Amino acid sequence: MINPFFILVGSVIFIIYGGLNYYIGLRGWQALFSFVPFLVPKVYWPVFWLLSLSYLFSRFSQKFLPKILYEGMTLVGAYWLAFMWYFLLVITVLDLLRLIDHFLRLVPVEIKRSLNPVLGFIVFILVVGIVSYGAWNARHPRVNHYDLSIPKQAGSLKQLHVVMVSDIHLGTIVHNDHLTKMVNTVNQLKPDLVLFAGDVFDENIESSNKQQVSDNFRKLSAPYGVFAVLGNHEYIGGNAEEAIKYLGDAGVKVLRDSSQEIAGSFYLMGRDDRSSERVNRVKRKSLTTLMEGVDRSLPIILMDHQPSQLEEPAEQGVDLQLSGHTHAGQMFPIQFITHRIFEDDWGYLRKGNFQLIVSSGYGTWGPPIRVGNTPEIVDITIKFKQ
Repeated sequence: MINPFFILVGSVIFIIYGGLNYYIGLRGWQALFSFVPFLVPKVYWPVFWLLSLSYLFSRFSQKFLPKILYEGMTLVGAYWLAFMWYFLLVITVLDLLRLIDHFLRLVPVEIKRSLNPVLGFIVFILVVGIVSYGAWNARHPRVNHYDLSIPKQAGSLKQLHVVMVSDIHLGTIVHNDHLTKMVNTVNQLKPDLVLFAGDVFDENIESSNKQQVSDNFRKLSAPYGVFAVLGNHEYIGGNAEEAIKYLGDAGVKVLRDSSQEIAGSFYLMGRDDRSSERVNRVKRKSLTTLMEGVDRSLPIILMDHQPSQLEEPAEQGVDLQLSGHTHAGQMFPIQFITHRIFEDDWGYLRKGNFQLIVSSGYGTWGPPIRVGNTPEIVDITIKFKQ
């Protein structure tokens, strides 16, 4: 039986989403498309609603649609979410300026009427340019390098070369070709250790070409191995167990509230994502419990998908934490929100002997675009005290 609460929440979301899109569509018709010859409302509005509702429709109709139609509508709808976001920002700003002018009467009415189609065209080109740049930017990740030192001895190991990747989001939108580029770049860096800090998969693992993806993961080469932790999206999609098995079969060991001593030189620890409690009603182990039996004189590297509650690893003697999740906001100006939510939403942070690196991620979630940040592969050289 469907929970009435979910029906209520879903209805409210749909009404808000529909209202925002109607606002965008109405302003678009008034400012630009009503001036296009032969374009009538009977054509404009059905096309507009088909675009704006395609993402929601595909998500709720996945089980009933052919795969090619589902993935096509999801992709079109995901791009529309980006257009919707930036149209909403620009149109809202313009309407606020119009409201101010309504009281101050700075611009004559005749001029405003003649400017409508010109202004509408400028807004349209501006938003298309932003989304186009964001789509290009999302497909061109960079390698960001960090040089760190940990004031501990690591056996005979003088330094460690780690490559960390987070938030690939393989699935309906991010495909195997993006993974191929990542694997090739990682192998060119010749790391000692490869780490995936969560959200390797999006909600729908089935949308990936499993065999090709598996073959790609097997190509990764690192003397100390390839490890991963789960992110919130593996749990949201209900695919956590499948993701663990799939990655394991592909040569990637998933650390789920567990630790592993490597080469007698350092510890690698992986925490289960905090979303497991919300989705599976299973609370992850405390870091205090995970640290039991760990030789704290050796360097301790922790993977935790979400960079939250940083006082815990700092107090427990973790030397380096690697996280992702934030996407550095992904679409401007969302980074101002992630700045407020997380103590560190991207880059490097040090608190005493505790060090943290948060990746902006390699892939995308939702709209396959990035504006105001760049996808990345994190390349880390760690030097140990001798």
